[in-house]
Amino acid sequence: MARLCTPNLSPHYLMALDAGTGSVRAVIFDFDGNQISVGQAEWQHLAVPDVPGSMEFDLNKNWQLTCNCIRQALHNGNVAAESVVAVSACSMREGIVIYDSNATPVWACANVDARAAHEVSELKELYDYTFENEVYRCSGQTLALSAMPRLLWLAHHRPDIYRKASTVTMISDWLAFMLSGELAVDPSNAGTTGLLDLVTRDWKPGLLEMAGLRSDILSPVKETGSLLGVVTADSAAACGLKAGTPVVVGGGDVQLGCLGLGVVRPAQTAVLGGTFWQQVVNLPEPVTDPNMNVRINPHVIPGMVQTESISFFTGLTMRWFRDAFCAEEKLIADRLGIDAYTLLEEMAGRVPAGAWGVMPIFSDVMRFKTWYHAAPSFINLSIDPEKCNKATLFRALEENAAIVSACNLKQIAEFSGVEADSLVFAGGGAKGKLWSQILADVTGLTVRVPVVKEATALGCAIAAGVGAGIYPSLAETGEKLVRWDREHQPDPANYAVYHEAREKWLAVYQDQRGLVDHGLTTSMWKAPGL
Repeated sequence: MARLCTPNLSPHYLMALDAGTGSVRAVIFDFDGNQISVGQAEWQHLAVPDVPGSMEFDLNKNWQLTCNCIRQALHNGNVAAESVVAVSACSMREGIVIYDSNATPVWACANVDARAAHEVSELKELYDYTFENEVYRCSGQTLALSAMPRLLWLAHHRPDIYRKASTVTMISDWLAFMLSGELAVDPSNAGTTGLLDLVTRDWKPGLLEMAGLRSDILSPVKETGSLLGVVTADSAAACGLKAGTPVVVGGGDVQLGCLGLGVVRPAQTAVLGGTFWQQVVNLPEPVTDPNMNVRINPHVIPGMVQTESISFFTGLTMRWFRDAFCAEEKLIADRLGIDAYTLLEEMAGRVPAGAWGVMPIFSDVMRFKTWYHAAPSFINLSIDPEKCNKATLFRALEENAAIVSACNLKQIAEFSGVEADSLVFAGGGAKGKLWSQILADVTGLTVRVPVVKEATALGCAIAAGVGAGIYPSLAETGEKLVRWDREHQPDPANYAVYHEAREKWLAVYQDQRGLVDHGLTTSMWKAPGL
């Protein structure tokens, strides 16, 4: 006879909605930060015909997918809706949603939308090319990924939508609105619009006015962890949560990820290793880079900002290498019941530090103002199969990712004066023990790897708990809930090898950028407007 499962009615759970670039997840945690269950669905962004670079966000379909994920998480965890005491949402930064005067969402784009290249160029030319500098000094953002070029594109090409626009929010705020019917933004995510003042953590309408855009479309600003509203009856019927469940202001994925890692105090540093790698350093007060090489974002912790340097396509490059060249290793790993990356790391562990001088050319150090990369390539290969093989190339890629991170952290230290003595390594990359050790050896810093490597949803759940009165504060709870898996100490001999390799790589990469400048090779990626 089948045994019936009775849902756990104990009201001890928090839900995080995590809207990433490629998927949405509903994740349920208990109050101790343990993940109970997850519901996940992939989503795709819509390219508009004849609009190069466009990536629109399908509001109706993606809300349905989110509702399905919520129901799936409740079912998978055998959790009754009454047991969820609060819910919050986080999302990819830069993606925006526009609402009409009836508070109906009418248009949205994902973070990867790059349709507004011409508008970026227009805005760069404003006031004899000083406008972008003004935007950066105020908000910590450049124009390439900000909201202003996209709004200007709508004014030029979709005036029907632009005229309707009454409010603009981020995608995390849209999820909270769909649950509660309340509109607000938080500083950590809205900061990426380029319209928020780093000091006041509030909108700077004058920037829109300087760009010839409307300044009456800015939503109220509420801090992460603030109570926004409650789940409405209509939303409850759609998603399966209980009507009246508190909905709490969430935030940007990276900043909430840092909260979930306990990176909540000045000078604390994290490297988040996913599709892109972010090198994040907490600063005690707002300051911007005179060279405009890195972005500055509001942290979810009030009064604190984060410098953020981005390494481009790091995780994606590793996946490309695995899938393009390592079919045999994938089959062997499958037979052994291990991950293919684990097998490749075992092979790469037998290659000496420095990978026989092989230099991968993929992501550049971050240059936020003029952001483009050289053509993907490997430099300094040999035809010795004992030295130049899959294991060597794989190790070289891991070393190069660490070198780019070290260069980005050095840029931050040079203008901020903040230097860390350790860093937290999280995300998918941190699963690799060899990669973690290489990061320690290249940076010369102690590398700490948490038990929960995918910390964004946990940070979002912490925000929900603070808003519901379960936890006393964001920072205190982030520090309390983080648990450590392992620690890696730098090897002085390897550090010396990598210091020399880094200097050579920087010189070679500069030459490779020159080939792009002369039209001889194709950049891996260029920011809109360059």
